[in-house]
Amino acid sequence: MEFNYNSENNSEIIYVGDPMCSWCYGIAPQLILLRDYFKEKAIGFKIVVGGLRPGGGDPWNDEMKSFLKHHWEEVHKMSGQPFGYGLFKKEGFNYDTEPACRAVVAARPWLGNRELEFFEAIQKKFYVDSEDPSTIRFYNDLCTKFDIDFELFTKKYQNQTVVNDTYDEFRLNRQWGVRGYPTVLFRTGDELYLITNGYAKFDQMKIRLLEILDQKAV
Repeated sequence: MEFNYNSENNSEIIYVGDPMCSWCYGIAPQLILLRDYFKEKAIGFKIVVGGLRPGGGDPWNDEMKSFLKHHWEEVHKMSGQPFGYGLFKKEGFNYDTEPACRAVVAARPWLGNRELEFFEAIQKKFYVDSEDPSTIRFYNDLCTKFDIDFELFTKKYQNQTVVNDTYDEFRLNRQWGVRGYPTVLFRTGDELYLITNGYAKFDQMKIRLLEILDQKAV
C-alpha cells in the first residue's frame, strides 16, 4: 500500500469506518475492546472516516429500503446490536454518509481519546433512533453529551477546511486499497498490516494483531 499519513504514534490501530455503515455499527463494541486492550500496550488508536456513500443520491424506494433492512437484520443477528426501523417510514431520505463522517472530523479537537465513543453515539442515534445525520440539529445533544460547545462545533462543521479534510480521508483510505467497511489496520512506522476487512470479534482481531507483533519482534 502506498503510504501518506501523519501521526504522533509510532504504532497504532487504524479503524477505517463510516458512521452510516451498518457493519461498522455492528463492530463498534468489539473495537472499543480492541482499543482498550492495546492501549495498555502503548499502541494508539486512530479513526479514518471511510466515505461509504458521499453525496448519496440513491432513490429512496422500496428496493432501497428492502436492501438496507436485510443488511440491518444480518448485522443484528451477527452482533446483537439493536436497530430501530423508523427510518423506513420516512417518505424521503438521502443516504448521504458524508455529513456524519464530517461531524467526526469536526469534533476531533474536543474529543481526545473519546473519538470512537462519539462515532458510536452518531451510529446509535441513526440506527436506533432513526434520526437524520445530515441535519445540524442531529448533533446538538451529542455536543452536550461530549462537552462540546454546539455553536463552535457548527462553525467548524460548516467550515470548508473540514469538508476538505473529510474528503482527504476518503481519498486516503482508497489510496490504501480499502474497498469495504469496516476495515481495521495496524500501522507500525511506515508499514500497514490488515487486521480485518469486514466484521470481526474482539478475540479474532486481538489474535491477528498479536501475530503481527510477534512477527515484528523476530
